[in-house]
Amino acid sequence: MRDTPRPEGTLGDIRPWPPQLRPGRALAHTPGASGSGSPHRSDSRPPQTPRGARPSGPDGRLGTTPPVPGRPTSLFLLLGLPALLFALITWQVMADGRLVDLDEAASRALIHPDRLSELLADLGNVPVAVPVLAVVLVYVTWRHRRTGTDHWWQPAAAAAVLMALVPALIVPLKELTDRPGTPAVPPATGYYPSGHTATAVVAYGAAALLLLPWLRTAPARRTALALCAALNLGVAFGLVRRGYHWPLDVVASWCLGTVLMTLLWLFLARGGRDQPK
Repeated sequence: MRDTPRPEGTLGDIRPWPPQLRPGRALAHTPGASGSGSPHRSDSRPPQTPRGARPSGPDGRLGTTPPVPGRPTSLFLLLGLPALLFALITWQVMADGRLVDLDEAASRALIHPDRLSELLADLGNVPVAVPVLAVVLVYVTWRHRRTGTDHWWQPAAAAAVLMALVPALIVPLKELTDRPGTPAVPPATGYYPSGHTATAVVAYGAAALLLLPWLRTAPARRTALALCAALNLGVAFGLVRRGYHWPLDVVASWCLGTVLMTLLWLFLARGGRDQPK
């Protein structure tokens, strides 16, 4: 079978303009074809695939095709995962499960009371942590009021409400679980979850969230977040090292505090109310 050679072009075939469409040529793949509405269809019917039938939403929103990581994933990690972990730990504590045995073994290896651990644990006391938050609340409210921010009172009010929720949540859980303390404390019950840890997470975490919009430079914001993390880690280390709490008591309060801080973050981000004008 012989191949038919293609005719070679001549100088007369070279045109200074693009080739024009000839009558009768198919327009199915021509962008902007009459009645197509799509570069892939030659009629006015909508595409049959779900990808073309609905527009993509903002990045990470529900309904986006294809699904991309974004807000739903972040909310699960910051809300759903800590809540599930808190429920698991609480169940194990109440059922005296295997996780409790591991927790008690770890605590016996970590307990070593000293002056430093006691001082670090005291950073979670209400007389220490709550005044720090109160000073930040006053400062942030003054800045919002001074700059004329709409709803200037809401950020401080939201943080104060969360701080008040801490004992309202912790005290009933202590009575429900009725967990005894470590060998380093007098015989008593009601140590789960850790109230000192929850107080530190909410007080220092809320203070950092409220201050972030007013810190103009990235190093300043990173310093505020690092200081918040260092304070909470110090409180947790002091409580476990001194023997005031089992490790699971601290981890459970971290989970609870993460949920509360995520709710505060979502509230502050709603409508940009935490942004100075």
